[in-house]
Amino acid sequence: MNFFVYMILTKINNRFITYVGYTNNLSKRLSLHNSSKGAKFTKGKKWKIIYSKKFSSKILAMKYEYALKNDKNKRLLIKMKNVPK
Repeated sequence: MNFFVYMILTKINNRFITYVGYTNNLSKRLSLHNSSKGAKFTKGKKWKIIYSKKFSSKILAMKYEYALKNDKNKRLLIKMKNVPK
């Protein structure tokens, strides 16, 4: 089974906010975030996927998710490439 690490983006009070997570079904996970059934942080907002990376195991995906969540520079680079101008 494949797993994905993803980053989603939304706009709140003229600021763009990102969230990083992992899943084995990207479209279902995005649907849960957008219907306020995802993570508590994402409730009540409209999100779009701006980045995803595929992994062959859950362990590898979880390790990369942890690294991406803690690498502010990489998150900022991905975010800046995808923020509407």
